Amino acid sequence: MNKIASAFTNGKAFIPFITCGDPDLATTAACVRVAAKSGASLIELGIPFSDPTAEGPVIQGANLRALTGGVTTDKVFDLVRELRADVTIPMVFMTYANVVFSYGAERFISTCADVGIDGIILPDLPYEEKEEFQPICTKHGVALISLIAPTSENRIAMIAREAEGFIYVVSSLGVTGTRSEITTDLASIVKVIRENTDTPCAIGFGISTPEQAAKMAGIADGAIVGSAIIKIIERCGRDAAGPVGEYVKSMTDALK
Repeated sequence: MNKIASAFTNGKAFIPFITCGDPDLATTAACVRVAAKSGASLIELGIPFSDPTAEGPVIQGANLRALTGGVTTDKVFDLVRELRADVTIPMVFMTYANVVFSYGAERFISTCADVGIDGIILPDLPYEEKEEFQPICTKHGVALISLIAPTSENRIAMIAREAEGFIYVVSSLGVTGTRSEITTDLASIVKVIRENTDTPCAIGFGISTPEQAAKMAGIADGAIVGSAIIKIIERCGRDAAGPVGEYVKSMTDALK
């Protein structure tokens, strides 16, 4: 069983997203550790990229700060290796196909397996092109996590049937960022997913409050939050770990 499944075995999963190296890798490590201690079920780690097309201004800013600070893919791998000394919950990378290509797909995915990364999410990889990476992921036991968006429509069942790890359900059209309300008919999307797979699904994009997280987890198996956490890190800088821990605890409490 891929370790990701364990994130969904004890009730609803809370999944925080953290950009690696914003403002520095030591702060990222502290935030990951406190998020795990505060009840996060799984952590998404963003590998900084110069052109993160799925991201809104908040996460774009985090990417820029990390890259300006000299963060590289190799340094992110070293960070995960260090975190795995004591962080036992599943961790996945969220990055872009170009990052994997430029590093070398075989080398990137085999290193993921070596350091203890359980899956990868590539928001710019169309379902129809996943065979570029799928055989290598399968070979190394790294889940290639599928995204299903409101525009997926007649492809939802097809994507769901082949999904592994968990399914990332995109709540809204557009880029990441906090939203005051989410108006997509997510229940009908999740219904189609459930009819086609037992793979758990979590909803992300636009969730920032405990109330929103609880509502999304009521529809799906978990909630994913990125921009709201990145805002805390942007505001608090190297002192972000404490406030991030408090925020994660408020969200995990809301999902209980």
